[in-house]
Amino acid sequence: MRILLVYPQYPDTFWSFKHALKFVSKKAAFPPLGLLTVAAMLPDEWEKKLVDMNVTGLTDEDVKWADYVFISAMVVQQSSVKEVIERCKQLNTRIVAGGPLFTTGYEEFEGIDHFVLGEAEVALPRFLEDMDKGCVRHLYTSDTRPDIRKTPVPLWSLINMKNYSSMNAQYSRGCPFNCEFCDIVLLNGHRPRTKEKQQLLEELEALYRLGWRGGVFLVDDNFIGNRKKLKLEMLPAIIEWQKRKGHPFTLSTEASINLADDEELMKLMIDAGFNTVFVGIETPHEDSLLECAKLQNRNRDLVASVKKLQNFGLEVQGGFIVGFDSDPLSIFKNQISFIQKSGIVTAMVGLLNAPPGTRLYQRLKNEHRLIKAFTGNNTDCSLNFIPKMNYETLIDGYKHILNTIYSPRHYYERVKTFLREYHPPGKIATRPQSHHIRAFFKSIWFLGVVEKGRRYYWKLFLSTLLKQPRKFPISISLSVYGYHFRKVAEKIH
Repeated sequence: MRILLVYPQYPDTFWSFKHALKFVSKKAAFPPLGLLTVAAMLPDEWEKKLVDMNVTGLTDEDVKWADYVFISAMVVQQSSVKEVIERCKQLNTRIVAGGPLFTTGYEEFEGIDHFVLGEAEVALPRFLEDMDKGCVRHLYTSDTRPDIRKTPVPLWSLINMKNYSSMNAQYSRGCPFNCEFCDIVLLNGHRPRTKEKQQLLEELEALYRLGWRGGVFLVDDNFIGNRKKLKLEMLPAIIEWQKRKGHPFTLSTEASINLADDEELMKLMIDAGFNTVFVGIETPHEDSLLECAKLQNRNRDLVASVKKLQNFGLEVQGGFIVGFDSDPLSIFKNQISFIQKSGIVTAMVGLLNAPPGTRLYQRLKNEHRLIKAFTGNNTDCSLNFIPKMNYETLIDGYKHILNTIYSPRHYYERVKTFLREYHPPGKIATRPQSHHIRAFFKSIWFLGVVEKGRRYYWKLFLSTLLKQPRKFPISISLSVYGYHFRKVAEKIH
């Protein structure tokens, strides 16, 4: 059996990092971890190929070679998904589809031969068993949450690591919180499930053995969902492994803001090699936090919590949302003020949307406010519901936030605010590689010569180099990110 695993193309969004990747001569930020894990679940004797369309094009020869095309995607990739389906139908190759996009909306896709929905550890074995019997059904689904301690090491041999700026791994699934707009609980459950320490170490070892040195993103829904196990088992094991290997990886992940309340946990994460954490801030407006049940963010000084994480050595990347029913007209000014004060340089601001199956989706449906399909891209100015705020006011206010926070003056000022709070760990986990050096010289050209806001780049460049030399590498990295964010923001008009 010959299996072609296809990962569709992402549009140009803030999360694609497309324009920043050019500086480091990489084609994509992360490999498709889900498909690589599925590949490891397929019979060893089957032939497997993977085409990541963010790295290389999908050819007719690829499709003709395969007995089956396995496709997985998120909602934001749906345009590319439809093109892949059409190509496979034209070439008479059967398609098996799974992943978040199809799990929450498979009914919208025609031309798929077999759907394997939910978590693959449950549904895929039943599909494979029926293939052996010659009686494959159209739909396989399950609400059972699998024991991910049995999940295999991803089949990394299917990709060329040189095409990616970072690798990824997964330690846990699920989140203990239940924000109204979020589909994580729908997809992965409310109770965090974790892998065993030896299992994750085997995954890190596999990456190390294949020659990877650099960033590894732990893609968990909420890395600190089971803090006790992290403190007692997982983080001490990672710390020991990193020491033994000479600190080959820098780690990043996603976590809730209450991480700032646990100094022991923050210290362990720093010792394990973590330097970045994405946090869903959403909004500084208390009524909007209450509305969306973001209870972990309420009744706290969010700016102080962010700065505490920065003080410990963690760069905080933040997610922000406008468009809540409770948002006042002052929300746009308040979001800008919060972002600037907090020093969250990578601030992803999006319009509220209602993913299918979420509590928000159901509420808006009951209120007859849903108007169109969810695009999965909360930065393309699309809304799939009727907002309480005047539509034009909301869109204009959203654009004003982006035009302000990513303007060179505000962006570089935010970098300086962050650097004042940030205390980098004593050990530098990885040495600069050749692509980092190339990126440095490209930054001088594009940001210091070509861009209109170059004077702000040079002010940051010189002040950091002379006054805070240990923070100079991260200041250049953040400058490069800013170039990407401005390029994306320019299209949102």
